[in-house]
Amino acid sequence: MNRGNGAEVIAQGQTALGIELGSTRIKSVLTDYSGRVLAVGFYDWENSLINGVWTYSLEDIHAGLRGSYSSLREEVNKKYGVALKRTGAIGISAMMHGYMALDKDGRQLAPFQTWRNTNTQQAADELTELFRFNIPLRWSIAHLYQRILDGEELVKKLDYVVTLSGYIHRLLTGERVLGIGDAAGMFPIDSEKRDYDQRMVEQFDRLIEKYHFSWKLRDIFPKVLSAGEQAGFLTEEGAAFLDESGQLEAGIPLCPPEGDAGTGMVATNSVAVRTGNVSAGTSTFAMIVLEKPLRKLHREIDMVTTPTGYPCAMSHANNGTSDLNAWIGIFREFCELMGIQADTGELFQKLYAHSLEGDPDCGGLMAYGYYSGENVTMINEGRLAFLRTPSSRFNLANFMRVNLYTSLGAVKLGMDILMKDEEVKIDRLTGHGGLFKTKGVAQRYLSASVNAPVTVMDTANEGGAWGIALLAAFLADGKGMTLEEYLDKRIFSGVHGTTVMAAPEEVQGYEIFTERYKKGLAVEKAAIRAMDWK
Repeated sequence: MNRGNGAEVIAQGQTALGIELGSTRIKSVLTDYSGRVLAVGFYDWENSLINGVWTYSLEDIHAGLRGSYSSLREEVNKKYGVALKRTGAIGISAMMHGYMALDKDGRQLAPFQTWRNTNTQQAADELTELFRFNIPLRWSIAHLYQRILDGEELVKKLDYVVTLSGYIHRLLTGERVLGIGDAAGMFPIDSEKRDYDQRMVEQFDRLIEKYHFSWKLRDIFPKVLSAGEQAGFLTEEGAAFLDESGQLEAGIPLCPPEGDAGTGMVATNSVAVRTGNVSAGTSTFAMIVLEKPLRKLHREIDMVTTPTGYPCAMSHANNGTSDLNAWIGIFREFCELMGIQADTGELFQKLYAHSLEGDPDCGGLMAYGYYSGENVTMINEGRLAFLRTPSSRFNLANFMRVNLYTSLGAVKLGMDILMKDEEVKIDRLTGHGGLFKTKGVAQRYLSASVNAPVTVMDTANEGGAWGIALLAAFLADGKGMTLEEYLDKRIFSGVHGTTVMAAPEEVQGYEIFTERYKKGLAVEKAAIRAMDWK
């Protein structure tokens, strides 16, 4: 592949396009087949809490998708002087889990429920007991069954239930399919058969027989596909929907749509057994590819898969950096009040770096950035809290350090189950996402939390949109190779990174913080009971 002439590569259509709908940004990335980023487009957005449901409207979803692609198209034209008419393949990714419910005409039956919603406790508990397999509150099957338990009449009209990535993929191709990694956030997967677990499918169908629906589970769930499989082609309608300029041609192949966990694994080359990654952003999750099954069922741990179907243990925290970002916003307001011109990026960098001067245990401070309920700690509503005692060492360094620590706090509890209780072995742990942009800070704190070296690659800032672009490139250019081989030989062979191991006192300090974190959850629960105002 000619890496030298981006304009020529784009004109020839020897590129891969990846679009990922994240929590706060929709990002479009155009790469060549070696993973080199040629152009990027962005569209910023936010979820809304409406009638107790975290959601995005269809109007926002559609406008955001088109806006992100339009931004990319304009960047290509400005940078290379060529029109973006065709790519070798396209991939769509989005936030995992949740509930998109459509009728036979493709109309939305209920508000889109994102991963952030934890209003499915009864359903998740009953299904976990039935399957003897952990069903997290945010999984699609938990949302579906909760709607049934709640007696929602619209369930009778269901024709299709899918995640956000699968919804977008169908808009573009007409195909009702989903990548296996994202499908693993809808329903338990049989990794040997690369499909939904048939025993559990039959159990669920028997469970709902008494409701006399016209459908069974497989009728309304997408077909499961693995990385490298053909997932359809961009239709004329799909091309016109995505590209309002009318330049994009139909007929482009699409790879299976994936969730952000799977694309994060690809973006960090963490799809092989005994590799793992921690993605830290609005939500934070750790993914470890297993060499053998876990010994016990753990409600704190999701059992999902890689994009090729390998079993993977996931410690998923609904709450990551949202509150941390809000505090940075407060500091920016203070700077403006004082007449100081402060760049937001510089504020992040200086405040993060200053946290390194804090105490290893954060000086006795505690914080909970629970914008929403938290699955790992079994707390079903969000309350944000900052706590200290009269003897706590309250200074700026410790304040920043505790807010960085707590963004990894819930994930740490899940990782302790995997590494201490289950004795899961990890050869390589990689960090990526916005939390790791300031070099050597959050990376060091993650290392302290797991007592293991953590690597951040030079490509760490590329994120999940780059990951889904790589899966599209694998479809277009990876014939005869496994995904692991393709990533090792074509994408990451020349990529470097930095590895950090926390000092013993930092490991000990994080353990002290963790014990306080667990004790302080009683305060979080009390806040839910006491703080009932909007």
